[in-house]
Amino acid sequence: MPDATILGIESSCDETGAAVVRSGQQILSNVVASQIATHQPYGGVVPELASREHLRAIIPVVRQALAEAQQTYESVDAIAVTQGPGLAGSLLVGISFAKALAFALEKPLIAVNHLEGHIHAVLLEQRQAGNSELEFPVLALVVSGGHTHLYLARAEGNSWTHENVGHTRDDAAGEAFDKVAKLLGLGYPGGPIIDRLAPHGDSAAVKFQTSQIKHRDRRDHGRPGAVSDQPRFDFSYSGIKTAVLRYVETHQLGPAIEARRQALSEIEKPMLDDYLHLCGRETLDLVASFQRSMVEDLVTKTLAAAREYDVETLFVSGGVAANQELRATFAREAEMQGLPVFFPSRSLSTDNAAMIAAAAFPKFLAQEFVPMNFSAEAGMALGGSRSS
Repeated sequence: MPDATILGIESSCDETGAAVVRSGQQILSNVVASQIATHQPYGGVVPELASREHLRAIIPVVRQALAEAQQTYESVDAIAVTQGPGLAGSLLVGISFAKALAFALEKPLIAVNHLEGHIHAVLLEQRQAGNSELEFPVLALVVSGGHTHLYLARAEGNSWTHENVGHTRDDAAGEAFDKVAKLLGLGYPGGPIIDRLAPHGDSAAVKFQTSQIKHRDRRDHGRPGAVSDQPRFDFSYSGIKTAVLRYVETHQLGPAIEARRQALSEIEKPMLDDYLHLCGRETLDLVASFQRSMVEDLVTKTLAAAREYDVETLFVSGGVAANQELRATFAREAEMQGLPVFFPSRSLSTDNAAMIAAAAFPKFLAQEFVPMNFSAEAGMALGGSRSS
């Protein structure tokens, strides 16, 4: 197999990433500039601010990635960049810079689907570990702040195809975590905070019902890669978010939440003890019960899809894949089903450019390069595409 060193660029949301990866499996560098401090005061990502921060960070991040990899602009074989899905303004910063580099250096330019990148984050590390004999078909759950998707990957020779067999109808799982954390005055990003607080509460204290979806999503008609004549396993998390709001209202938690929000705003970098000191037993039980319901829904539906499609391997990737309870529950339940499950390391669970460079390698081999007039696709779907 030819050797190729690819510079990857990722700017789909609020993290500016650049990485150098050799032959889709050897990470030479992986640099990420986070914007958490910028968006924290607003409790979520502000698109205009995200674009501005990408403009500030992209040149230093790319230079650092090349330096750490002991590479130069001239020594890399190709430039890869996220085309979508994501925030249009953020995507355009990365794409514009990648185009300029590719044009000036006369290097091939490769466009990568962000969701495919998350799947390749698992493949990348499994190949690093020498596990190149993964059994197909694979069911991949991509679960993050912006996405909750299930993809069926079937092997075809040395390549494989993606088919979407489930997606969220409304809020993504990570979005629900962030919104509930904001509602409870816990700050942003909410997912990691809830994950750290949940073990200190009673997860059976509050009963939440997750949506059981019976009808097909009308948006699936003609969706690329959607399987039309087989069962789907869709998710919905707007209901549980509303249920938490109703609980807060009926139990008069508002004053305590406002006091906690104010107290945390005065602490520069709150530690776990700070959160625990500011959260009563009722709040800790509410957090634990919310997380348990979310995790059980994700695991139950994913494993049901795995049985339906008779898959051999399970991937779980995306920012929410870093959640400790989700990992532990998947590992336990998948083992009972006799299904091997693989996660990326926590550093490759969140948005990063190493996964983009890794996903670009099979496209490099196939010479799937894009012209200079390609543009961002904020709502880009994944389906029907092939990768080795």
